[in-house]
Amino acid sequence: MSKSLKEKLSLQEVLTEFLFDCKLRKLSERTTKSYKNNNLSFFRYIEVEYELTEVCEVSHKVIQAYVNYLADKGLKESYINGLIKCFRAFFTYCVNERYITDNPVDRVRSQKQPLNLISTFNDGEVKDMIRYYNGSRFLDIRNKFILIMLFDSSIRNSELCNLKMSDIRTIYINILGKGKKIRHVPITASINKYLLKYLRVRENYIKDKTGYDTEYLFLSQKGKILTVETVERIILECGSACNVREEIRISPHTARHYYAQTQLKWL
Repeated sequence: MSKSLKEKLSLQEVLTEFLFDCKLRKLSERTTKSYKNNNLSFFRYIEVEYELTEVCEVSHKVIQAYVNYLADKGLKESYINGLIKCFRAFFTYCVNERYITDNPVDRVRSQKQPLNLISTFNDGEVKDMIRYYNGSRFLDIRNKFILIMLFDSSIRNSELCNLKMSDIRTIYINILGKGKKIRHVPITASINKYLLKYLRVRENYIKDKTGYDTEYLFLSQKGKILTVETVERIILECGSACNVREEIRISPHTARHYYAQTQLKWL
């Protein structure tokens, strides 16, 4: 049963509840960790500066003061706005549980972000990166197919790692995205070519093996589900080896931007 409005509750106590609720809603580990760490940093700040430790004591002015403090330190607008989203999620939970009547974050001003076109890979760099993994071993075939997926489907890193064999359909792939929403990604000619090759090599690789996470499409060398860190290392290794320009961040997320900007060329 929810506790009555205006009852004194510590921020730490309610944060524990909130994080448990995040797990019940099956939010990603990364999102939950971000909620925890960013809200804790805010709590420490207002305890030291204003001696505030309870949910009902936090006003929009206090949150705005923290936002201004971070801005004065020179932190990027996008980073600060990300923190505000974390605060909003926490206080929305407080409102829903009737610990407070209004969300103080609703009156906090977001930072104005510059509208910059994010620099991404060029066509030559993408071709070189895909050619980099050119061996016949399972890992080489897998890594090449991972790059094909990143560049030709706009799939997120975490989505790629969680792809299951059952998600592969005849002409599209089911992708479980943010908010647990499923979207259909077409199987392009290039994806289909390397998918067939990968599945053949994968089948031979897992034959007669036990304890492998065979329900997942992409497997580690030991037959386990891939981690986002592994995918990051795969693209960083080939990008560095292929001398991608220094100003380009070599990451799966940059591959998503390449896909988006490539699609815009056809509009």
